[in-house]
Amino acid sequence: MNNSKHIQTILNGSMHSLKTILPSNINFHAPSILSEPYIQKEMGVLIGLLGDIKGRVILDSTSDAFSAIGAQMFGMPLEGEMLESFTGEFGNMFAGNLCTHVGTGELNIDITPPTVMVGHTKLFGFEKCFRLPTTIENAGALTILFTIDE
Repeated sequence: MNNSKHIQTILNGSMHSLKTILPSNINFHAPSILSEPYIQKEMGVLIGLLGDIKGRVILDSTSDAFSAIGAQMFGMPLEGEMLESFTGEFGNMFAGNLCTHVGTGELNIDITPPTVMVGHTKLFGFEKCFRLPTTIENAGALTILFTIDE
């Protein structure tokens, strides 16, 4: 399987993963390819991908959006350390569901523990980056990024 097929599988798996873990309507926008660097404005979570494809998945949004996602999932908004912890776990849920889904299509990947990033962060050092913007009802924008190490 070539990288373009892997990317399509991962993008489709990402949409499936978000729909599985979030109890709200999600609008997916057209994916695009980014050149480095990528500037994270406020809060995100990074998880490494290992196996048939190597790279990282980054979920980037605002603290308000992650708090609203937490409220949708658990019935209460989160803040402070609880919000940071939830953001990491949300990344784990997303990436775990992604791995399970793409595994059914014979793409074997594993994930690393999540790294939560708070504040203005500049990301660079990747060959390719695919961006999948989403809008989550009653939460706001969430950008899913995939960096590929070739």
